[in-house]
Amino acid sequence: GAPKEGVWVAQARWSRAWENLYSAWIEALFDAPDGEMPSWAALHEVLRDPKRNLLFDHLGQGEDGGARPPVIRPDCADLPYFLRAYFAYKLRLPFGIGECNRGGGGAPPSCNGALVTNEADDERASDRAKDGGFAAFGAFLRGTVADKVHSGSARAPFEEERADYYPVPLTWASLRPGTIFADPYGHVLVVAKRTPQTAERGGSLFAVDGQPDGTVARKRFWRGNFLYATQRELGGPGFKRFRPVLRRGGKLVRAGDEAIRADGEYGDLSRDAQKLDVEGFYDAMDDVLSPRPLDPERAMMEAIAALEEQVKTRVQSVDNGRKWLAQGKGVAAMPDGPEIFETTGAWEDFSTPSRDLRLLIAIDVVRGFPARVERRPTRYAMPPGRSPAEVRAAL
Repeated sequence: GAPKEGVWVAQARWSRAWENLYSAWIEALFDAPDGEMPSWAALHEVLRDPKRNLLFDHLGQGEDGGARPPVIRPDCADLPYFLRAYFAYKLRLPFGIGECNRGGGGAPPSCNGALVTNEADDERASDRAKDGGFAAFGAFLRGTVADKVHSGSARAPFEEERADYYPVPLTWASLRPGTIFADPYGHVLVVAKRTPQTAERGGSLFAVDGQPDGTVARKRFWRGNFLYATQRELGGPGFKRFRPVLRRGGKLVRAGDEAIRADGEYGDLSRDAQKLDVEGFYDAMDDVLSPRPLDPERAMMEAIAALEEQVKTRVQSVDNGRKWLAQGKGVAAMPDGPEIFETTGAWEDFSTPSRDLRLLIAIDVVRGFPARVERRPTRYAMPPGRSPAEVRAAL
């Protein structure tokens, strides 16, 4: 049952074992063969699938498969929080949300230190009284969490200890499922799977993201999907993990940097990525995913395949807009100027200028790939007797 105050009471403590289970749960939720890029109309479609969700009806209350399971439809910034909260609710772990702004005026996002937890009193008492604990949890996601979370929550600077996330090193072990990627331009993805390098192909990292229309889809890590920039005003981009929420003096608080470094269950906080420029970041990720030299032609074909996946995702986004128009709700008003990239309502949900821009960037990545091979010849298994310039011309 639901507690008198808050949405649930934390009865366990975050640890390496729980984080391992969290990663395994995320991977199982969104698993698919490497060549497939599955998508779902909403997150609750995945959670209601007992073949994917290891925690399906875990509480024995028919909460996922019953007659009235809650609608769970996060956008990109909400998605990691919704997943973390769902896992924590089912297993009675602590959960918290911080208060951050989006930045602006040349300043990066900042956080005020406030923390709303699962044990804080929540005004959704009517839901709790009428439908029980899981209905209140659904209302907690749609109201409290969705109201407080936005892209600035993920883009807080690396040194901001009042943020919900902390930066991790660029290593195979750290980039585990459940890790998030904070895009400097406002998008957020959740790592869902890693596949190691083989003799035939490079290593891969897959992530899922939410769209304003509620769609959740899996995407491959590559420069066209995971954008990176280093301007201070954009905040701290890159890979991060949730700070563990722990009980201290009877109160739930988030762990600070020193506590994470000193905790043998964690100890993986790192600001090293902050020292990398854009090319250095992508070079480091190449080395993490594929530590052995790649065949240059095969590597370029993998980039082209990733571009094709992105094009198909773009087609689906346009189709979602078509379906919305077919409902007869009228035309979404187009904002002025740069606001076409950052707004609310139907335009944000179903127009695609941000996705168009990413597609243009992805095309540039493929077109620039031959020059990248020439710049890093030791990174690739160059054909005998051919110079980097000759390989570039062939590509």
